[in-house]
Amino acid sequence: MAQRSLPEIGYPARPDRACRARESSKLGKSSFYAASGYDRWPPASFHPQGLLTYVKAIADTGFLVAFGNRRDTHHAWALDIAHRVTEPLLTCEAVLAEAAFHLNSSVLVLEFVRDGLVRPALVANDHLPRLAELAARYADRDPDLADLCLIRLSELYPRHPVITTDVRDFRVYRRGRREAIPLIHPPVK
Repeated sequence: MAQRSLPEIGYPARPDRACRARESSKLGKSSFYAASGYDRWPPASFHPQGLLTYVKAIADTGFLVAFGNRRDTHHAWALDIAHRVTEPLLTCEAVLAEAAFHLNSSVLVLEFVRDGLVRPALVANDHLPRLAELAARYADRDPDLADLCLIRLSELYPRHPVITTDVRDFRVYRRGRREAIPLIHPPVK
């Protein structure tokens, strides 16, 4: 059985977390942009103070696809973020399924989980009433299950920003009734 070589698609086999943490301090300009209109600040405005050196966050599909696909437009950005990860990023099974579909590789996405890049942290069945509320609330945007689960994760973990390439939708979504979801995303042009 032929096995896909992981480095060809940009994901190093068995990343060393300690090495990743050491390397992150050497990274240059930050690619973090805050939600709610704060992206007018220079990208590195908080970096010198060490506020965004390491990441505890929630991972969306776009981030995982960009990380796993070397040809993706946001691949370098996703690698930069991944080097800052200090513990597994929270996500949901819907995001993992979408990422496996877009990357055309369940094996690769399972490697992300096995190697500690991401950790499923939401069982949809345990949150059905809230997910149904969110689906009704955002019906005009036609959200997929992954987005609904990420909104719910953001409510459960309010100190964790969502790492996404889908800025257009996530700037509209709110946790609770009115609170904007903090985002980490590539620069918006």
